[in-house]
Amino acid sequence: MKSPFFIAAVLLAGTLAAQDQKPEPDASAPVKDANRIVLDVTRVNMLFTVSDKKGRFVTDLTRNDLSVLENKKSQQILEFTAETDLPLRLAILIDTSNSIRDRFRFQQEAATDFIRSVVRVTRDKAIVVSFDSSAELVADLTDDTQKLENSIRDLRPGGGTALYDAVYYACRDKLMLDQPLYKFRRAMVILSDGDDNVSRYTRDQALEMAQKADVVIYTISTNITRVETDGDKVLRYLAAETGGEAFFPFKASDLAQSFENIANELRHQYNLFYRPEPLITDGKYHTVQLKVNGRKDLIVRCRKGYYAPQL
Repeated sequence: MKSPFFIAAVLLAGTLAAQDQKPEPDASAPVKDANRIVLDVTRVNMLFTVSDKKGRFVTDLTRNDLSVLENKKSQQILEFTAETDLPLRLAILIDTSNSIRDRFRFQQEAATDFIRSVVRVTRDKAIVVSFDSSAELVADLTDDTQKLENSIRDLRPGGGTALYDAVYYACRDKLMLDQPLYKFRRAMVILSDGDDNVSRYTRDQALEMAQKADVVIYTISTNITRVETDGDKVLRYLAAETGGEAFFPFKASDLAQSFENIANELRHQYNLFYRPEPLITDGKYHTVQLKVNGRKDLIVRCRKGYYAPQL
C-alpha cells in the first residue's frame, strides 16, 4: 500500500537543458521531449501577505489566527512561519516594445535599484527576460547583481509585445528549476503596458504555468494616460490570481516607488502549508481561500488555488 505522503512525478511540458545555450528562448516552440518535475502532492504551500486597510503590513499573526478552505472545506494547517528568509527566485520581465519607448530610461533605473535592494548574494537568484516580438533571456539565474543590472541597462526598445510567452517561458524553464517548490519564494515582476499582440500562448495558459510554478506575480503598468486599458486589466488579473499586486504609477519617475513597495512586501510575507483532505490527484484546479479569523478589516493577498497533479 502506498503511503499518503508519497511523491508524485508529474510531466510538465518543456525542455530545460537547452535553455542555457540559447540566448533567445522560444517559449512557443513545439515540445519534443517532456521534462520530469517532481512535486510533493501531499503539500500545498501558501505564501501570503496581510495588511490593514491603510496598507500597513500585519506581522504578528499566528497559526491560530488563520483558516484555510479548499473547495469550501476546512483544512488543517501543518506548518506556519513568517517567511522573510526563504531563498528568493525572482524573474524581472521588461517590456521592450515600441509602445514604452518614451519611458524606457526610467524603467531601467528603477529596475536596477530594485535588484540591488532585493537580491541577497549567495541566497537569492534572479533572471532578466526582455520581451518585444519574442521573449529573450538576457540574464540567466544568478546572484551577481552587477550582471543583472548591466543586462537591464543594455536593453533597447523595439518590436511587438509577447508578454504571455515571456511569462510562460520564465515560469516553466527557469523559476521551476530549484526543487522542491516550497523551499523557495518565487516571484515575478512585470514591467509593461500589458497589451500583448504577438504571443502564441494565451493569457490563461501563461497564468496556469505561473500557478503550477508557485509564482507570485507583481505588475507595474507603464500606461500613464490615466485611462484604464485592456492591458491594465490583464496586469490586474495576473497579479490578483497569483496573490501579487498591480501598480499603476502615473509618472515615469514614480516607478521607483512601485518597485520599493514590492521589495517591502517580499520582506513581510508569511508561509503555511497543509495537506489536502481529501487528497485528490485529478490534475484539476482546486480553489483555496485563506482568511484571518474574526478580522474583516484585514486584507489577505495569496494565490486563489493550485493545480493538483494527475496520476
